[in-house]
Amino acid sequence: MTSAVAGPDDRPDDTPAARPAKAGPRQWAGLAVLVLPVLLIAVDMTVLGFAVPYLTEDLRPTGGQLLWIVDIYGFVLAGLLITMGSLGDRIGRRRLLMIGALGFGLASLAAAFAPTPEVLIAARALLGMAGATLMPSTLSLLRNLFTDDRQRLLAIAIWASGFSAGSALGPILGGWLLEHYHWGSVFLINLPVMAVLLVALPLLVGESKDPDPGRLDPVSVLLSMAAMLPAVYGVKKLAEYGWAPVPAAALAAGLVLGVLFVRRQLRLPHPLIDVRLFAVRRFSVAVATNLMIVFSLVASLFFLTQYLQLVLGMSPVAAGLVLVPGLAVSVAASFAAVSLARRMSLGAVLVLGLALIATGFLLVTQAPLEGGAALIAVAFLLIGTGIGLAETLTNDAILTAAPPARAGAASAISETAYELGGALGVALLGSVLTAAYRIRLEDVASVPGEAMDAARETLGGAVSAADGLPGDAGAALLGAAQSAFLDGMHLTSAIATVIVVAAMVQAGLLLRRDRTPAAGAAPEAESADA
Repeated sequence: MTSAVAGPDDRPDDTPAARPAKAGPRQWAGLAVLVLPVLLIAVDMTVLGFAVPYLTEDLRPTGGQLLWIVDIYGFVLAGLLITMGSLGDRIGRRRLLMIGALGFGLASLAAAFAPTPEVLIAARALLGMAGATLMPSTLSLLRNLFTDDRQRLLAIAIWASGFSAGSALGPILGGWLLEHYHWGSVFLINLPVMAVLLVALPLLVGESKDPDPGRLDPVSVLLSMAAMLPAVYGVKKLAEYGWAPVPAAALAAGLVLGVLFVRRQLRLPHPLIDVRLFAVRRFSVAVATNLMIVFSLVASLFFLTQYLQLVLGMSPVAAGLVLVPGLAVSVAASFAAVSLARRMSLGAVLVLGLALIATGFLLVTQAPLEGGAALIAVAFLLIGTGIGLAETLTNDAILTAAPPARAGAASAISETAYELGGALGVALLGSVLTAAYRIRLEDVASVPGEAMDAARETLGGAVSAADGLPGDAGAALLGAAQSAFLDGMHLTSAIATVIVVAAMVQAGLLLRRDRTPAAGAAPEAESADA
């Protein structure tokens, strides 16, 4: 999928006399199957956030281990997406989806019964490897199924709504499981989805692959992973503990390797990732917007679920219900974006969506220690609405801005931005939250040093430590920890607001005259300086 040359199935006839064929019932049924991996990824992402307090109590991870449990999945997935996309070109995208479904199910079993933080981190890494085989095929297969511009935009809206639907389903289903079963049960819900995918995919979706993909470059594969992991490690450690030579060296090494990776891709006739696509203005702005949106969204789910449960004292189900309206309305907003795209420019709709997201994050900066559920519900309603409006159009822009022969490469870059944005959101904003929490949590009188050390690791650790102390000391520790966490959440929400505003300004300036193909204007492969 990542090669610059696509197969016959990837090339709709672009001659003026040709009319794209309308999709029929089989294609729409095939779309439902392609939504399943997106649904699964979203469920897994939100469910894990609600499980954090439970697995923290059971496995006793350190703050660093907890962050790795949450985000190692996203980092491994993002690092392998390009490689797996290239593999899909060679063995077939449908076949890769089926291999990934089987691997994802087996890795879910390992995560569900992990006895230690280290085993859970390893299982989550395996989930990332399997997830990397699932995602690269979906958008490129979707383009094969829907060649008509308006049908494709609607299909992308449905595809994108799978993320929101999964995010809405995750808290409800996961919250119920957490109240009745072991925390590992949240991983077991992946199994029936994978079973449906394995049965339905070969029946409804045809195979697609590049007949002349070129040679897979193992050096590029190694460079892509070698660039990402040290850089992420360095950023995480510097954010958590401040300046230190080893994390700084890791960050520098990652950046150098990243430069080498890009230079190698520019020289190869069949690169893992076609970096020249970033010269297309519509494409590069849409990718950057997606990355920043997901960066902020996933970080917010990481800290809001802890705030609702550990600060406000809500049950997992009740906390999930607070977030569900925002997640559900994002599904409706995805379809509203299709209608708005026919009346407004691409830039105008994106500015509207991003403004709603920024307003939601700004509201979160005002969350109180008590009685903040209604404010969070309203804030997340704004965030969800904005995400639904923005993501449908950015995904369509990514698919249509690149020439048809490079649709596979465009899909791989888009999905990499999604997963990298999610992983970086937890790693960077999560690290900022952890650092701010530790700084703000000062020693509490009558609380032993061991209990304070445990409390400084995570808010869940503070709750457990407080439970083991006499009444007044435990209450004082819990109050101090909740206040420190709230300060950290306010800071990370303010940072998320700035990030989304930056995306809004970028989209408004660079895409103010662009329209989507569904609005009647064909996209142009504009250069970055156009």
